[in-house]
Amino acid sequence: MHNPIDNSVLEYLKSLTLLCVEDNKTTQLIYNSIFEDLVKNIVYANNGEEGYQKFSNENIDLIISDYDMPVLNGIDMIKKIRESNKEIPIILVSAIQDVDVIVHALQLNVNNFLKKPIVAIEVMQAIANVTKLLIADNYLKVQREKKIKELEKKEKYNLYQEDLAFSKELNILRNDFYYQMIEGECNTLIDFFYKPLDILSGDSYSARKINEDIVFYFIVDGMGKGLSASLSSMLMTAYINHMVDKMHAHFDIKDLIDLSLEYMKPILLDDEALSIDFIIINYKSVKMEYAKFAMPPSLLQSIDNTITKIKSNNPPLSKYTTTFTISNIDISKIIKFLFYSDGVVENSVRYDNKLYMDFIEEDFSSSFTKDEFREKLLWKIDDQEDDMTFIFINQLTINSRISHIKELFPSTLEALEEANDWYSNIWSTFTSNYKLSYNAGVVFTELFMNAYEHGNLGLDSETKHKLLSEDSYFTTLEEKQKDCKKKITVSIDTITHNSSKYITTTIKDEGEGFDTLILSKIFRDKKNFNGRGVYVSRQSSLGIYYNSTGNTVLFLHKLEE
Repeated sequence: MHNPIDNSVLEYLKSLTLLCVEDNKTTQLIYNSIFEDLVKNIVYANNGEEGYQKFSNENIDLIISDYDMPVLNGIDMIKKIRESNKEIPIILVSAIQDVDVIVHALQLNVNNFLKKPIVAIEVMQAIANVTKLLIADNYLKVQREKKIKELEKKEKYNLYQEDLAFSKELNILRNDFYYQMIEGECNTLIDFFYKPLDILSGDSYSARKINEDIVFYFIVDGMGKGLSASLSSMLMTAYINHMVDKMHAHFDIKDLIDLSLEYMKPILLDDEALSIDFIIINYKSVKMEYAKFAMPPSLLQSIDNTITKIKSNNPPLSKYTTTFTISNIDISKIIKFLFYSDGVVENSVRYDNKLYMDFIEEDFSSSFTKDEFREKLLWKIDDQEDDMTFIFINQLTINSRISHIKELFPSTLEALEEANDWYSNIWSTFTSNYKLSYNAGVVFTELFMNAYEHGNLGLDSETKHKLLSEDSYFTTLEEKQKDCKKKITVSIDTITHNSSKYITTTIKDEGEGFDTLILSKIFRDKKNFNGRGVYVSRQSSLGIYYNSTGNTVLFLHKLEE
């Protein structure tokens, strides 16, 4: 008998298991003679119900089934099989030429039909046809999986490149006040919000400490979309920071803008422009100098809660810019500042078909901290539509303080317990809200412990982890504290803002301090354990702020209305 099956199909058939559902023993013998050398394994069933059970319990690749059988006929068996498997190839054999049976079989995706009495050559051809379907499906599956793996690899690579690009952006930004305040008669809290819409942001910012009295703030927004705007913003920011470092003691805002223009003009495209805030705050002369190039109005809030809008005094910066204006304003009565990119105010809000620009002044006025302002902003906007950047500055004036508590503690483990009890008792007079008191206590314990072990005892993180692993941490602390005369000073202030009350806690040690800028690197490295206590403290408060030497830390909580 001539074999009508191609060699490639024959080879594939030898890896398959065939289910033959047939109640006639003679037909089963015929099937056995046809298939015994063609397939890997033959499974027989005597009726539709048994056939369904064999399908469910065995790894079946192909099915050939009679129609007219006891218990459960072929069509009803196929119907049950198709409930769980829509693709397995099925050949239906029948002596009945009923159109309704054929139509029903087609609806159940039966792949081939054979008429009884069966003819070996026809059976082999039908098996060859459905096997080709399996080969094609398998090929498509392999190609699909290959494509998915390629896409996953490409996606993984793209994500890796995006992470690198964003890390580069963060390296270009310079923030000399990361987790840091300006310490003085009125502590100044400086906070930042930077939320790009995409990995490559058109926004960028920097905050640079020129000296003890002068701070330079810079926000740039590339006007336009995509890579070009992002590159221009990042190039401008990188150059600005380079020149600030280079000028150092000879810093001058006019020279900085002149040099920036000279650098950027050859780079900018003909139709490209930048919106920029150049802002200098001089805390000694109590003046603010600014050159605003097509930026939204900066908001300044005075002691009497009046809001002053500082509008742009220059058009957008472009390759055609030749002159610019620098203005100044007295800030002796100002307690809060908000500098921001237009992405903040040009977002649609959830209601009234308005933009956030209609709400920013009210939200800024009623917010004491960056976190409060951010929550109001993010709650109101529908979806972020552009890069968003803002700098929120709050000066804690003595005039707003309604109570002040101060206590000194020695550098001992016993004092740690005493301080925790003392702090807990004070908070019990502020509020009956257990969760709020608990969060304040968590922050206090962590930062007081830092002042004790890292500050006054001079124990660095690496040594601490080594001592913990050796189970000699507490004995070392007890040994070190014997000769330590340094104190820890705790101050608690109640401050009012509008109708709300806030508690600021300040912990000061007499140690050498640390460079708070390392916190930025630590928190960007998710695998780094060091600094986790500071991170937890930040999450359990409205903000924590170190002084420039790192031996004083202030944290905030808001009392219930």
